[in-house]
Amino acid sequence: MPLIINARQLEKRDLELTGELPAPELELAGFDELIEITQPVGYKLVAERLANSILVHGQVHCRLGCQCVRCLRSFTQDLDLEHWTCVLPLEGEEAVVLNNDCLDLTPYIREDILLAFPQHPLCERECPGLLAQDEHAKEPASVDGGALGASEAWAELNKLKF
Repeated sequence: MPLIINARQLEKRDLELTGELPAPELELAGFDELIEITQPVGYKLVAERLANSILVHGQVHCRLGCQCVRCLRSFTQDLDLEHWTCVLPLEGEEAVVLNNDCLDLTPYIREDILLAFPQHPLCERECPGLLAQDEHAKEPASVDGGALGASEAWAELNKLKF
């Protein structure tokens, strides 16, 4: 169920909104293959009418299911938007569209959650990654081994004609 407010009710008094948005309602699946939201997104918001706009502010919280970019281990991370604020103009070029005097806040919350996703989720700050667990990965590779050395590789690439 989307998070909808009625603009007519704001003319009389401010609205306090508390509840949860189901994760599928936010349509965040597929935006990042390392991050997913499986639990509902909680919110505690206040909506108030200003002269020519609606101001919504409060807190948004969700738990992210992440996969570490270094070691590929799954972990959870809390995402808290403690001071979430959204100003929705009612007039002008950027005016929001009201449907039967109602406004859906779900797209605005979705956008800010996406912007707050961690760019490189790490299970812990000093995660050593996959290669650190392997003893052989710590030793430098030999140039004269079975693989081509750096200078030999460049020589082979220089033979290419475009």
